[in-house]
Amino acid sequence: MNPWVCAALIVLAGAVGGVVNALLTSNGFILPRREKAILLPGFLSNVLLGAFAAFASWAFYGSGAGIDLAVQGGQTVTSLRFSALAGAFLVGVGGARWLSNEVDKQLLKETVKVAGEKQLSRRDCEELVKLPPREALAAAESA
Repeated sequence: MNPWVCAALIVLAGAVGGVVNALLTSNGFILPRREKAILLPGFLSNVLLGAFAAFASWAFYGSGAGIDLAVQGGQTVTSLRFSALAGAFLVGVGGARWLSNEVDKQLLKETVKVAGEKQLSRRDCEELVKLPPREALAAAESA
């Protein structure tokens, strides 16, 4: 198999991992935007980061690390195992998950700041804890 076809399949598996991460998060399929001073990268960033992380992992540590793209006088032939595609998928989910967690952490910090300024009741604070980060910030601002 052509090494570029292998690379494309790895990137595709990582992008699918990014889509799965978008499905797993509370943010869903939002487009990139700002809320307060926080950049919400949206699902497109999950897909791109998942694809990049999968390709980088495959090229650095997987079977892609042994491919010589500068072959003279011959054709490079590569094999691709299902384990490489599965690994690319998992790395795609993990890479995109890292991005989602960083954004959620920023949203939660802003929620704490807003809630602290409003001096919310104990009941309101308990309700905030149950909400996903983006909804918690909106609820704290409207309280």
